[in-house]
Amino acid sequence: MNRREFLHLLSAASAAGLTLPLDPARAEKAAEALYDAPAFGNVSLLHITDCHAQLRPIYFREPNVNIGVGAMANRPPHLVGEAFLKHFKVEPGTRLAHAFTFLDYERYAELYGRVGGFAHLATLVKRLRATRPGALLLDGGDTWQGSGAAMWTKGQDMVDAAKLLGVEAMTLHWECTYGQDRVKEIADKDFAGHIDIIAQNIKTQDFGDPVFKPYVMRAVNGVKVAIVGQAFPYTPIANPRYMVADWTFGIQEDNMQKTVDAARADGAKVVVVLSHNGMDVDLKMASRVRGIDAILGGHTHDGVPAPSIVDNGGGKTLVTNAGSNGKFIGVLDFDVKDGKVSDFRYRLLPIFSNLLPADAEMEALIARTRAPFEIKLNEKLAVSEGLLYRRGNFNGSFDQVILDALIAEKDAEIALSPGFRWGTTILPGEPVTMENVLDQTAITYPYVTLTQMKGSQIKQILEDVCDNLFNPDPYYQQGGDMVRVGGLAYSCDPTATAGNRIGDMALNGKPIDAGKTYKVAGWAAVSEAARDAGGEPIWDLVARHLRARKTISAPKLNLPHLKNVDGNLGLAS
Repeated sequence: MNRREFLHLLSAASAAGLTLPLDPARAEKAAEALYDAPAFGNVSLLHITDCHAQLRPIYFREPNVNIGVGAMANRPPHLVGEAFLKHFKVEPGTRLAHAFTFLDYERYAELYGRVGGFAHLATLVKRLRATRPGALLLDGGDTWQGSGAAMWTKGQDMVDAAKLLGVEAMTLHWECTYGQDRVKEIADKDFAGHIDIIAQNIKTQDFGDPVFKPYVMRAVNGVKVAIVGQAFPYTPIANPRYMVADWTFGIQEDNMQKTVDAARADGAKVVVVLSHNGMDVDLKMASRVRGIDAILGGHTHDGVPAPSIVDNGGGKTLVTNAGSNGKFIGVLDFDVKDGKVSDFRYRLLPIFSNLLPADAEMEALIARTRAPFEIKLNEKLAVSEGLLYRRGNFNGSFDQVILDALIAEKDAEIALSPGFRWGTTILPGEPVTMENVLDQTAITYPYVTLTQMKGSQIKQILEDVCDNLFNPDPYYQQGGDMVRVGGLAYSCDPTATAGNRIGDMALNGKPIDAGKTYKVAGWAAVSEAARDAGGEPIWDLVARHLRARKTISAPKLNLPHLKNVDGNLGLAS
């Protein structure tokens, strides 16, 4: 931390009524304490996931709504705010409390600064590896998508950054939205001899042959470690099928058991699954598949500081999830004795950019890859008067900006926007740049649509997405949060059965008529018809809307009336 950064922190702390160390040296000691992660055992795994192409430090607010239902209620990862801090014994008001929760977000964001950034991550990776010979760096996927630069380079900026960072294996989800040919091109050319793409559950449509290695074996300090890949099971449903037309996915639990058994037969003393299932799915899989020592999970963006320990027929499995947006790195240390894991240590370390100096080589690479796009990315579209964020089961303030823009620009009655979990945060008073808009919208199927829908169709859409989120069987949860809804009031009962969760639908105070037609704007439809219709990209529509207004008031969130959620620890005000 340099003197200017320290003085900024000191000023922010004073304004917030808080205290900081009185000089830079003491501040640096505080950083040393935060990243003091003594080595343990003889096998170490470093885990990143869901960075969504965020190469620079960002702000990212954690959710205040992450509701669990059925057996998943009131247990990790479905804890927010004070319930989260209490469960994991994290002291309120600390850097860790700020990293893991939404509590008093604006105040602490000003104090503690931006998080993530690959140059700062690279510094910590090197530090961790220096005390952990042979440590493996694993990437859980959703790496190549989520920014304008990544979209314009077809993920090449992230491919180059991952190679420089020293990633050894990764699995897939949003990477597939560049198309199967692009994914194979990177796997066979850029990654050859550097990074293995692994996925036991991706097979060819015609003959069921593996598209990628199901697992890789690495020797760590003389211990054979198998890393099994588990790509997002519902990629062809959550994203356009035509982008991976020749591949099949799925959970494939039986094949996972066969793969784990094969790795053990191949001599593996440690078996770890690198998963993009989502944590609820991982917890169920851990209870049913034998022989897995740990699942390093992603997809649901849950930053969980301690693993869940799951019993199964073969023993116990650790289940972790390492957050998103480059904000965390998981450190799993195993002590392997007599051919099996005897003990472990786990830490999920937040990447505070003002406490970790930028790695010069990575910083130079990032500058080079961004250079052609800087002018466009840095265009200031408007100034935000409120906190803009995306995260939570039902809506976020940046999602609301998108909904409001769709209604205004398309003269629609109702707007629908996908329940994506990726997207950075903007503090009050900051400019909203083109880069910020692309952080929320940069996908390869961005087309805006305007559709005449019957009230019954709208209800069916909401019910289907709601079941994807709140189905009590994790294996039927197909990814994402609830579709964001503009203009339409409704209620939601997460505990109800499929087809009965959505009610009280109204527009301008009048009940929705099942047989009446309404004008609905949206974007990111997964159908070929939407692609072929060629609507404008959503980022152009939102940018036009912001330029015309210049100042964006804090948006009023359109949220459903929730039923039967009293006492649910995944819900905070």
